[in-house]
Amino acid sequence: MSGRIEDYALIGDTQTAALVCRDGSVDWLCLPRFDSHAVFASLLGTEDHGFWRIGPAGQAGAAAPYADRRRYQGDSLVLESEWDTPRGTVRVIDFMPPREDHAPQLVRIVEGVSGRVPMRSSLRMRFSYGRVVPWVHKVDQRTVAVAGPDSVWLDTDAQTYGKDLTTYSDFTVGPGDRVAFCISWAPSHRAAPEVPDAAAALAATTAFWREWVDHCTYHGPYREAVVRSLITLKALTYGPTGGIVAAPTTSLPEEIGGVRNWDYRYTWLRDAAITLSSLLRTGYREEAQAWREWLLRAVAGDPENLQIMYGIAGERELGETELDWLPGYEGSRPVRVGNGAAHQLQLDVYGEVTEALHLGHMTGLARNDYASVLQLKLIKYLEQHWDQPDEGIWEVRGPRRHFVHSKVMAWVAVDRTIKLIESGDADGPLERWRELRDEIHQDVCEKGYDKERNTFTQSYGSKELDASLLLIPQMGFLPPDDKRVIGTIEAIQRELSTPDGFILRYPTAGEEAGVDGLEGDEGAFLACSFWMADDLAMIGRVDEARHLFEKLLALRNDLGLLAEEWDPRLQRQVGNFPQAFSHVPLIDTALRLTASGAYGG
Repeated sequence: MSGRIEDYALIGDTQTAALVCRDGSVDWLCLPRFDSHAVFASLLGTEDHGFWRIGPAGQAGAAAPYADRRRYQGDSLVLESEWDTPRGTVRVIDFMPPREDHAPQLVRIVEGVSGRVPMRSSLRMRFSYGRVVPWVHKVDQRTVAVAGPDSVWLDTDAQTYGKDLTTYSDFTVGPGDRVAFCISWAPSHRAAPEVPDAAAALAATTAFWREWVDHCTYHGPYREAVVRSLITLKALTYGPTGGIVAAPTTSLPEEIGGVRNWDYRYTWLRDAAITLSSLLRTGYREEAQAWREWLLRAVAGDPENLQIMYGIAGERELGETELDWLPGYEGSRPVRVGNGAAHQLQLDVYGEVTEALHLGHMTGLARNDYASVLQLKLIKYLEQHWDQPDEGIWEVRGPRRHFVHSKVMAWVAVDRTIKLIESGDADGPLERWRELRDEIHQDVCEKGYDKERNTFTQSYGSKELDASLLLIPQMGFLPPDDKRVIGTIEAIQRELSTPDGFILRYPTAGEEAGVDGLEGDEGAFLACSFWMADDLAMIGRVDEARHLFEKLLALRNDLGLLAEEWDPRLQRQVGNFPQAFSHVPLIDTALRLTASGAYGG
């Protein structure tokens, strides 16, 4: 049985990632990329779907014990887990060396701390998301599992044996003893990967993260949370292209036992502007540059076919299918791979892309002439289509609507392009687009605003609220002190807050299909809760903003990681994990509160 979502740690090599449970079990790993088929998929099923546990040997049939302590080694992605047993204390070090030319590797080093502790490694590889049992055999004292195009090689000095389609190793460690295990992936038709040097790989991995964190320019009161979020963001970046996945997982549910289970191993354009902003404001210009270049390649020269998301190398076809052999995380079905929302119409992405290009231009990223050309193309398309209904930022699977956030972001796209032309760095029909900007602004204020309740609404003519409305002052559509902005913030606090004070995205309909076309509920959306803290700070309620922010920080697991949502009823994290769209606004809110002096101590 898999652990709670917050029981997992993240390790990764900036091309893929693994989740390690408190009991020492790697329950999720896709090789060789984030979006490849999983080799370990017990997170979404059972141990029959693949896992790798290393921990103290227990009695037959007993549940594997959870580690008594765990931590990352300093500001790194090297995980240490320690168990205190009746026979002594043992430590397991887990990491994935950042990849250059070598094969993707997962290294696990067992260290004796005190006493003599019997240990067991249980390795059950299952390819194709747990569906395929590989052919496991020995080649020159190495164990290799082969199925179709994939091979995974196990290297260890410990003795191994096979039983029940699982590779085991039983051994004992005393003080100072080290036993290393490593798996490496390679295409099955190629030569075996080199035997790794675990000690050298650990030293290189530690040095990589130390050097990377040294570039961080933030030294405020929330540095620990900001640095951990930046490390997580780096871990979710596909190094060869600069694309950042929303999360390394698929189908971790937004409601335990529910159907809101999506594949997040892709790159969303909606994340572009806030991610670029966070990277630039914390000193990571190289990553920001790579992210912008990925964006330009993915969007290409075809704004009429702009997608809301792409593959990590810019792939456009992300067809959605269901894996019916997996029972889902805690029975949450279906398990989906691919994402059918890729071809939805979401007009807000034009604003998000344009805002990202604007930020790059304003902060002096290396000039890219195509960026300005693309920005003009986007506006020419938007000029003809901004007044259409769409699926909106939340990718609803119900009928299209005139979502207010989409219209606001269309205004952002036009506004930022006008600023580009005014700066002299592009040519365009300035007066016409100023009129367009005014037209969109007036349209939103007339059709998307409820005068009686003094709040903007989710869509034209609706009574529902939507947390994306919190971005209105952050995008500069209206100033923070506008009574309509304050009214919207207070309405969202009243109608979309959980008892804990966290923010829902929008009302769901429970057993009925609501505006998003789906049954069931979801938890509080953490990004929206950070947006609320930002807005409170912007309207001068800084103590309230700090209090909410620090409550959000308290939701992180013991390693500083956040999923997509928080279930206020079950008091646990839900949704894909860890979630870039939670960690990026955490960084932004920390920077805003630091600048305002709104922090304790």
